[in-house]
Amino acid sequence: MKKDIHPECFDVTLKCVCGNSFVTVSTAKDIHVDVCSACHPFFTGAQRFVDTAGRIEKFQRRYAKGAEKKAATKKKAK
Repeated sequence: MKKDIHPECFDVTLKCVCGNSFVTVSTAKDIHVDVCSACHPFFTGAQRFVDTAGRIEKFQRRYAKGAEKKAATKKKAK
């Protein structure tokens, strides 16, 4: 490898807002993050859908009508 072209790597402690921290290797000396795997809703199972203006219900109603039509068509065909 060529000398003096590669960045210096440090052992750093990555710190999250929730208080979780762990050691990793990075070229930055200090790392602070807002969300980590200990507090992110996807990883903790506390994921919620924010429903604004009933969009989820609107989607469910729209596709429920299509499912009802398919079921009625199948009954008529028999």
